[in-house]
Order: sequence, then structure tokens, then C-alpha cells
Amino acid sequence: MKVYQSNEIKNIALLGSKGSGKTTLAEAMLYECGVIKRRGTVDGQNTVSDYFPVEREYGYSVFSTVFYAEFLGKKLNVIDCPGADDFIGGAITALNVTDTGVIVIDSQYGVEVGTQNIFRYTEKLNKPVLFAMNQLDGEKADYDSVIEQMRETFGNKIVRVQYPISCGPSFNAMIDVLKMKMYRWKPEGGEPEILDIPDSEKEKAAELHQQLVEAAAENDEGLMEKFFDQGSLTEDEMREGIRKGLVTRSIFPIFCVSALRDMGVRRMMEFLGNVVPFVSEMPKPINNEGDEVAPDSNGPTSLFFFKTTVEPHIGEVSYFKVMSGKVREGDDLLNVNRGSKERLSQIFCVCGQIRTKVEELVAGDIGATVKLKDVRTGNTLDGKGIEYYFDFIKYPDPKFQRAIKPQNEADAEKLSEILTRMHEEDPTWVIEQSKELKQTIVSGQGEFHLRTLKWRIENNDKLMVNFEEPRIPYRETITKPARADYRHKKQSGGAGQFGEVHLIIEPYYEGMPAPDTYKFNNQEYRMNVRDTQVIDLEWGGKLVFVNCIVGGAIDARFLPAIQKGLMDRMEQGPLTGSYARDVRVCVYDGKMHPVDSNEISFRLAGRNAFSEAFKNAGPKILEPIYDVEVLVPADKMGDVMSDLQGRRAIIMGMSSEKGFEKIQAKVPLKEMSTYSTALSSITGGRSSFTMKYASYELVPSDVQDKLLKEYEATQSAE
Repeated sequence: MKVYQSNEIKNIALLGSKGSGKTTLAEAMLYECGVIKRRGTVDGQNTVSDYFPVEREYGYSVFSTVFYAEFLGKKLNVIDCPGADDFIGGAITALNVTDTGVIVIDSQYGVEVGTQNIFRYTEKLNKPVLFAMNQLDGEKADYDSVIEQMRETFGNKIVRVQYPISCGPSFNAMIDVLKMKMYRWKPEGGEPEILDIPDSEKEKAAELHQQLVEAAAENDEGLMEKFFDQGSLTEDEMREGIRKGLVTRSIFPIFCVSALRDMGVRRMMEFLGNVVPFVSEMPKPINNEGDEVAPDSNGPTSLFFFKTTVEPHIGEVSYFKVMSGKVREGDDLLNVNRGSKERLSQIFCVCGQIRTKVEELVAGDIGATVKLKDVRTGNTLDGKGIEYYFDFIKYPDPKFQRAIKPQNEADAEKLSEILTRMHEEDPTWVIEQSKELKQTIVSGQGEFHLRTLKWRIENNDKLMVNFEEPRIPYRETITKPARADYRHKKQSGGAGQFGEVHLIIEPYYEGMPAPDTYKFNNQEYRMNVRDTQVIDLEWGGKLVFVNCIVGGAIDARFLPAIQKGLMDRMEQGPLTGSYARDVRVCVYDGKMHPVDSNEISFRLAGRNAFSEAFKNAGPKILEPIYDVEVLVPADKMGDVMSDLQGRRAIIMGMSSEKGFEKIQAKVPLKEMSTYSTALSSITGGRSSFTMKYASYELVPSDVQDKLLKEYEATQSAE
């Protein structure tokens, strides 16, 4: 294979909702470019994409697939991305390392929630977009209706490059208003006849051609002047105007295809080859120092590793983008993230699981290598003299959690190693060994996402695991002041143990005044503050420790021990064993023994006094509350609202957004455990949601009673 330069390389992400036909379109693209001799099908499980066993088992894309095509003297690197919302990580990664997004729309269903989510990411990353209207030969295909929907959703920047003469099973021809020709196919698709536009379509075609000319001219002052002078532009001038409009996201061209029957695919490929921007024409990526890094083949060598897979008989395959310079087989590079040296013994261009060995790749190109020692997804490898580091991929917060454990406890360490490797393959699988919950928590984008993780562990690694509902990280606090004292006394021959602590506890809030006077059972307790320590707790909130000891009742050297005793109970709250937070403790009196007092005595006295006071201070359980945003079709709004209210949700607001309804609510984490599955079931997979931690709030009294009984039952069982 020839070495392509930065101004000959185009990087494209193939995006769209689940079922829109991306994998089938990828197959047709490869066929049209001569990369494959025969088109595979999803049903036949023989496509270039979707080659992992789990994808063949489920019948849809789980991982993004990298492939390339040499076409019209250029190299097109394409990443076919999963469409399901659960696997959005693959699409986000692809958009970060490519320059143009092709969003595939199923003309039978139009703009779906998944389409909107993808478009939002292209907007955030400022990437050019063109639309491929697919499945125009489908029974329910309705081109005109979908165009209206797209205009409502994406605005007036959408512009038709092609339109079908008819939709449905009879679809076999379209008008191209850039070339002003009609393309017509035989039933089996493939090579079209290119004909003059029939008289019946000339008026419509001329109108759409004029709209396309105007949209192209708007992106260049010279073209605009020429358009005003002559009223038209040449085909090459229109291409130039469209290219500039793509870069600035001021134009979103629409193409017509039937991927399954290979109709319109080659024409779209011509547009990708001739019009969409080259790597060298796009905004430059920013490194960790905030500097732009130009895709210059003569610059210093820097590779960003964006994807890792583990494949049978090969092991780890690491995918990279050449950010700067060039990389050759046998190069020695430094892993900036991990400080280790790596030799790239082989480099490849990849087409699914087919790897073509190459000797060199230049800035802007995408390739792969194998058998690296210590490279993880997100790492940067640099040549001598530079320390570029890239960290530009940001993933959404997880939406679904499960506790995972091996069926055989002896496999715990093996499972931990597997989970670490899985996270390296897909960073949206988040793994946490929770000391608080005493569980291994795996988090992901949805139930299918985690089900895929489980399938792969059990089928690829032959390790049987169980999923459980994760425990909820409750917190405990108090609602009123309380006083307690406790004497720890132990005598067992020789030196004994003695420590007595008197303390007052109360709820803490930011900016509260210093402690002064308290009254319990008609007795006043005046505080003389000697010292205040504010301890920021790892789990959120504060413990404020106030020394009010006068007259040397307790020696200063024992105060740290008392504080440790308080922390013991803060780490295991008296109500449910959960972490406690936001408590102020005033230690104001106590007693010592000249011989028997020691640190352990005061630690135990402080702990027990605190525990007793806590139970009398109106103790309450706090639960984590999340901000939840749901995007739902209007016809399912009522069902979704009803379900949320059944989950103790507080609806904070509702609005319409580009054809969908948006619900904003605050929902307890406890009630979100099965929400991903329930929402998909209620709306037939046509909704999506995001959730983000908001705050801790008091649980209702009936929920608290239930939690206390559950905790008592577990304690008595132990």
C-alpha cells in the first residue's frame, strides 16, 4: 500500500441509531471500493464489522470497527460505530479521532432519540456532518416526512443533495441536484444508469439545485459575489463551497441510499472522496499544554491510542491515530502516561479483523499494532525530544450499576484482572472496589452494556459470575443537639484502662456560629472554645471537633485519641452502619486517672459517648439524589411521567426539544436501579436519559423505618 500524506487522508465516523443500517452500509462501501469481493449481511453473520462473537450472538454492533478504503486516489479511514445508546462510548471515541460524521437515518423511522444524541455530540465536538437517508426501499419509508422532521430537529442548515423519485419497495431511482442527473438501478442494485432528469422532475430538481447553490455560496465571499453576478456556480465551485460549509457546520448535506441493495452508495463515496474535508483542513487538536498540534508529517512523532481489543490467537490489538510526524515499523517510542518505552515491531492498516502490514503511517492516519508491553487506551506514545500528551475524550457518566462477584470465591483475583482489562478495552465500563459497600461495583451506560460485559466474562474467559443489586451508599446525620458522657474502666491485674468523656453533638452547617450555651434537662452547659478542627470527610460532609476542655480535666495528649474514637463511629454510623456526616462535637469535660489513662481508653470512651449521643440527637438517614434528564417522544410522555412518580421523583421541569419532550427530575438513586430497562420497555427503546449526582437528602420516615429493620435483621443474623 502506498504511503498517503495528510492532504490525502479523510477520517470518517459512521454513526446513527441502532437498526439504521450502518453495518450494512459499511459493507456496501467496502464492496464499492473493491476492498471485499462479496457483501456480507448481518443475518448471515459474515460482515467485516460485527465480527466479535458477542456481536454475532446479539445481532447488533457492540464495538466500533475500524476499516479503510482507497478511493479516488485518497485514503478513507472509517469507524463504524454501535448505534445502541448503551454503547455510546464507541461513537464518542470515534468522533474524537475522526473529522467528519456520516449520520445514517432509517427513512422508515426518521429522527430517533439516538440520532439526536449523536448529533449533540457532533455539535459539542464541532465536527462536520452529512446525513445518509437509508432504507428508502423499506415498506414504511417516507422521505418527505423525514425531511420535515429533520428540518424541525436540525434546522435550516440541512440541504438535499439528492431526493428519491419514489419510496418503498419500488425505490430504484433518485435525482442528484449537485450533478443534475438521474441515477437509476436494476433490482439487484450496483452500477446505476446515469440519465437526464425527466421532464416531470425538472422543476423540483431546479428548485433544489438553486437551494444547494445558495447554501454553497454562503460559505465563501468570492463564490457569493460570483453567484450574485451569474446566478449560478459550476459543480467544482459548489463542491468548494460545500466543503467550507461542512468545516464551519453551516451546511448538512443529505444523501439517499439503500445499503442493502447497494443503491446510491458509490455516489455518496464519491462525495466523501471529493468534498468532505481532509485531515489537514480541520481544526488542530490540543495537547495537555493547551498547544495546537498540527498534523504535520515532518513534525515530531506522536501517537494517540484510542482503542484496545483482545482478539483470539493474537491478544491485544492497539489502535492509534498519528497526531504528528510519522511512524515506521521498528520505531522506539516513549509512553508519556506510564513512563515506559515501547517498540512498534509491526504496524497495520485494518479492515475489521483483516490487517494489512504497512511500513509507515503519517500524521492524520489511523493504524494498529500488536503485542505492546504496557499501552492502555488513552495513552500517548512520543518520539524523542517531545512530551505531547492528549486527554481530549470525555465520556458520559454511567447510568446503570451492578455488584459483581464470581460464583466461586476463589476466582476473586482472576475476576479483578479481567475487569481491569475490560475497562482498558472500553473506558465506559467503570470498575470500583467499594470499601464502603463491601462490593465490586461495575457501572455502564445501560443494562445491555453490562449484560455484554457478563457475556464476555462467561463465554470468553470461562468465569461464571453473578450480578446483584448494588447496596446504596446511605449517609447518617442528626437533626438536633444531644449530650452524653461515657466512662471506660477496665481492671484486670496490673495497669488498667480509664477514660471518661463528656460531649455535646449537634447538626453542622456552613457558617454556623461558634458554640456558646446549651440546655439539657434544665441544666445549662457553657462552652469555652479552646480549639476547633474542621475535618473534610472522604465521603462528603464534615466532622467539626471542638475542644472546650477547661481546667485540665482531660490532658491535651488524649484529644487525638478521642477524635479517632469519633471517626470510628462516623465510619460506621449507629443506625445502619453507613457513613455519618455533618456533625459538630464539643468535648467539654471528662476525667483521667494518673496511672490507668491511656489513648485506647479515651478512644473507646469518645466512641461510646458519641454513639449514645447520636441516638438521642434525632438521627436521620440521608440518601443520594440524582438529577435525571429524560428525552422522550411526546406520545409516551404520560407513561414516562407516571413511572417516574412511582420512583419518588420530584419533577423539576418539562420542555420541548426538537421533536421530543424533555423531563427534568430529582430521583433517589435507590429508585434508579432498573430505570434503564424500564424506560426502554415503556418507550420501545425510543427514549434516552442521563443522570448525575446532585445531593444527599433525608429519606422519608417510612423508608427510614424499613432500612432500620433491614439493618437490625442483618445484625442479628450475624
